[in-house]
Order: sequence, then structure tokens, then C-alpha cells
Amino acid sequence: MAVRASREIVIDAPPEAILDALADIEAVPTWSSIHKHAHVVSRYADGRPRLVKVTVKLLGLVDHEVLEYHWGHDWVVWDADRTPQQHAQHGEYTLCREGESTRVRFDLTLEPSTPLPHFLVKRAKKTVLAAATEGLRHYVLAGKGSLQPE
Repeated sequence: MAVRASREIVIDAPPEAILDALADIEAVPTWSSIHKHAHVVSRYADGRPRLVKVTVKLLGLVDHEVLEYHWGHDWVVWDADRTPQQHAQHGEYTLCREGESTRVRFDLTLEPSTPLPHFLVKRAKKTVLAAATEGLRHYVLAGKGSLQPE
């Protein structure tokens, strides 16, 4: 059975800075407590990540995922290949400018490969949502989300 989680936050930064932070894949483990390793396998012509390999650890379970990203001017989505821990995963960030700030909506749908007790699902959701929103906010506000020209 699919598990769904979502949260909205407001970050005091423009959408472009948030998308730049999300595109900085190798830095994700510095702001997301569940990510232990992240590596870009291939990129689109504009430099944004297309295929990404990540190692995540949640509730003591380690999973190695291959994610395929798609980018828009105010959104990013990814889908994960099947792994031993999950049948499917779909994640998305949707951004909406609000003056000098941006409303960020994070949605995740995950289909675990085995049924999990409700209390574990609840704890996992809390951890994932905090990493995906508050972790991102701290990273962006620290000014580390801006991609520097090469």
C-alpha cells in the first residue's frame, strides 16, 4: 500500500535559489539527514541533474536508489527505480513565489516492498518531511543553494 506525505513551508528566497539548491545533488547529504550519499550520473543539456544515485538510511534500513529527475521553471519531480526496500517512489517540489519569498510544497509517494507498522510509517514520514523541508530551508538560507558560475 502506498504511503503519501506532504508539507508546505515558506522560504525567504526566490524560487531560482531553491531550485539551484535542489540541483546541487552532491550537497543533499549535508542538509538531509536521511541521505548518506548522492551522486549525479547524467545531466540534461542545461546542466540540471537527470539520473542520480543516492544512498538513504531511514529507520535503520539502508536503500540504494536510482532517481530520474525532471525540471520545470517552478518545480522538480523524480521517480525511483524499484529497489529491495520499495516498489516505487515519486517525489516533487512545487514552488510558488510570494513576494520576496517562495511557498514550497513537497510531496512524496512511496510504495514499500513490505507492509510496515503504522507507528513506523508515522515516524518515517516525520523524519522525511523534516529533512525535505526544514533541511532545505536551512541550506538555502545559509546561502549555499546558489550555483556559482564556472
